[in-house]
Amino acid sequence: LGVIGLAARARGIVIGTNQVLEAIRSKKALLVLIAKDVSDNTRKSLKDKSAFYSANVEEIDITAEELGKSVGHSQTASIAFTDANFIKAYRKSLSDQK
Repeated sequence: LGVIGLAARARGIVIGTNQVLEAIRSKKALLVLIAKDVSDNTRKSLKDKSAFYSANVEEIDITAEELGKSVGHSQTASIAFTDANFIKAYRKSLSDQK
């Protein structure tokens, strides 16, 4: 989650479902992360739009509240990385945790 917070401060991600959907449509979203407790409609919308526009999508094992706190919000259902370097750092942080 630290890398996500760093990416948020550096404007390397977009936050919130509406902004994420817009980033997917404009092909700026490189990786979409979806919190584990989002509604079925939100999950379907994000996955369908990601598939149509060829954006990578991952469901992560944290809640919308935890994801939101990592980016300075009360909660958020999804975020999208728009910078490939932050994706590399995010993936590295996941592998370091294991």
